[in-house]
Amino acid sequence: MAKKKTLFECQACGFQSPRWMGKCTSCNQWDTMVELTSEQIKFLKETTPTATTQKATPITKVEEDNITRFTSGSSELDLVLGGGIVPGSLTLIGGSPGIGKSTLLLKIAGNLAKNNHKILYVSGEESAGQIKLRANRLDANHDNLYLLSEINLSSIQQEINSNEYNFIVIDSIQTLYSDETPSAPGSVTQVRTITFELMRIAKSMHIPIFIIGHITKDGSIAGPRVLEHMVDTVLYFEGDSNSELRLLRGFKNRFGSTNEVGIFEMNANGLQDATTMAGRFFNKDKLQSGSALTVIMEGSRPIIIEVQALVSESYGHPKRSSTGFDNNRLTMLLALLEKKLDLPLGTYDVFINISGGIKINEPSADLAIIAAILSSYRDRELSAKSVFLGEVSLTGEIREVASLSQRLKEIYTQGFTKAIIPNKPIDDTKIKYFIANEVSKVVDWM
Repeated sequence: MAKKKTLFECQACGFQSPRWMGKCTSCNQWDTMVELTSEQIKFLKETTPTATTQKATPITKVEEDNITRFTSGSSELDLVLGGGIVPGSLTLIGGSPGIGKSTLLLKIAGNLAKNNHKILYVSGEESAGQIKLRANRLDANHDNLYLLSEINLSSIQQEINSNEYNFIVIDSIQTLYSDETPSAPGSVTQVRTITFELMRIAKSMHIPIFIIGHITKDGSIAGPRVLEHMVDTVLYFEGDSNSELRLLRGFKNRFGSTNEVGIFEMNANGLQDATTMAGRFFNKDKLQSGSALTVIMEGSRPIIIEVQALVSESYGHPKRSSTGFDNNRLTMLLALLEKKLDLPLGTYDVFINISGGIKINEPSADLAIIAAILSSYRDRELSAKSVFLGEVSLTGEIREVASLSQRLKEIYTQGFTKAIIPNKPIDDTKIKYFIANEVSKVVDWM
């Protein structure tokens, strides 16, 4: 009698194994291995693509693709996408529940429908009546916007084939299912199959498709990692759902850069482009002790932010905590201050917070972090007209930062008069600057 073949698949990343494992060796998740049925194993064998032989072509003889774009009606979304929506592209948008994924795409669908584009909005989570209520608030009621409450992939395909749509929204990928795949909606096999089919539709019919994806507890897109590999663009919403500001960051883009960040604000009319960032992340009037200002670059956009620090005497094991800043880098800066300046921070609790809920992903804010810590430690207020810029090394040197001239221009535009920087700027500036190439000089200046 032939031995029965077994196959287990991880429901978090799609990894397959002939034996059950308590912990997936691919994504390190526990209790995610599920045994596939014989029908599912047969389906996997039938749908596995076979290798085809192709001849290599010299790159000099390959014609490059002519990428065209059209605007989404949102300057912030166009910025993140690299200049606009690319026909035939497949885009995945993720984010925590209630952060504004459906609101943004319904608003974009309304903008495109207003410009005579034929739009299909597919929802597997809400009824057409519920979407209509949100469309009234977003001013997205247009004759060219079609709603379809359906979770069956074959029914969605029939609707797409029977009409010539210019833009499609899928809300969300985890709610759809295919009759040909013997598994539950949201499973790895279903998500993988449906994404492949949507990719085929987008490429063959030259229709841009936007997919909304649920996220897991650790903030990653639910489903197999191959989902992110198959799509052309991956966008994530960041920020607190209770805050009015939301950041849309690109993590993958085959048609542009991933350095740009779109900034939106939630108001009574839905998710709108943030028209100005001046004063959103810092206090213009007066800084309290423990606060310092710096400028970070979000793509090509300089943003002035306020760094807050609290240094208090510890009554036990000292705590180090940071919100919006790398905790390991904070520990490094504290060790540097103890080594170079002989500050007894080993007996103090140190807390760092980046105002406005924004996250710092570059080292140019190191000097502002140190200035805020020293300000809180000495209980001395810093000037509200001064900005700190510089990367701090392990040897105590303050090193130059990228796009210094652009940062100083933003500082001058917002009415600041002083800047503490590591080197002389290349371009002329009206800002009065102080050069500090060592941490000890910053202490003397303060």
